[in-house]
Amino acid sequence: MPLNPQELVRPEILAAKAYEVPEAEGMVKLDAMENPYSLPPEMRRELAEVLCGLELNRYPEPTGKKLRDALARRMQVPAGMELLLGNGSDDLIQIITFTLARPGAAMMYPVPTFVMYGANARLSGMKAVAVPLRDDFSLDAGAFVERMRAERPALVFIAYPNNPTGTLYPEEDVLAVLRAAEGVVVLDEAYHVFAQKSFMPRLTEFPNLVVLRTVSKLGLAGIRLGYLAGRPEWIREFNKARQAYNVNALTQAAAIYALEHLEVLEEQAARIRKERAALGAALAALPGVKVVPSEANFLLLRVPDADRADARLRRQGVLVKNLNGPSMPNCLRVTVGTPDENRILLTAFREALQ
Repeated sequence: MPLNPQELVRPEILAAKAYEVPEAEGMVKLDAMENPYSLPPEMRRELAEVLCGLELNRYPEPTGKKLRDALARRMQVPAGMELLLGNGSDDLIQIITFTLARPGAAMMYPVPTFVMYGANARLSGMKAVAVPLRDDFSLDAGAFVERMRAERPALVFIAYPNNPTGTLYPEEDVLAVLRAAEGVVVLDEAYHVFAQKSFMPRLTEFPNLVVLRTVSKLGLAGIRLGYLAGRPEWIREFNKARQAYNVNALTQAAAIYALEHLEVLEEQAARIRKERAALGAALAALPGVKVVPSEANFLLLRVPDADRADARLRRQGVLVKNLNGPSMPNCLRVTVGTPDENRILLTAFREALQ
């Protein structure tokens, strides 16, 4: 008699939905907050030579020491702090969550925000405490701190700036959370290169602060690398929950090479910031479209009918993220692309809104 998964799989897994990525072949892909620019041809040739020289029959250096040293130097990690590497920031979110998921422990975060916080809370058995943002997607720091004092969460996640809204919360609001928190506060700075603001320099001020980042938004989404900066006592414990060899040799070598040419990726980010301003203004001029101010590489839009607009955009070969739901009614998230991609998006949007 065949086994029935319903009888063996954990209820949390049965109730969950797998993370879905839509088919994007042949589409103008503006749904995943990727850097639309490839590495310059010369860098691609040089990187190929670097990767060809690796001994792929050997395991990678397990903690990525050379890469951690390069990241600490180029990302100006304060002296005395340490780094932990992950297979993307998703890996590190899971590591942090599993480390702190003692029986009865709570995780707290504003909503809407990055879906993987809540997903990991549920999978690890933590109590997920989701505190709604204001209607304009700003953080009500007073209400958040009040709820935090009542719940006493072991773990707080704050995306800075937030995904999917692009909102960068005021520094004083984040400081209020840090000062009131009894547990670990993770500032997820995945989009720091676009916001041009960071709490990395303030790691030494707050014993409960760790800063999470990824190189995906810098233009290296394909290598899957995240890094976590914090005090040695936190990194030591998080490291115990890390899978051995979680960052492969190809990723380590590619990242080290890219960091040696960081100015190229930062110049691409500056072009995206410039395009963000122009695209936001053009979208806001369309009838019925409201654009939420963004400090990331994407824009959140509220439109008259998100499902209809999304379907019409897809028929025209443009892929965006449809977030329509109770917490984000008639909202779409649009990645800032190249000038050509943004022109295609605007043309398609005009037709989709008719």
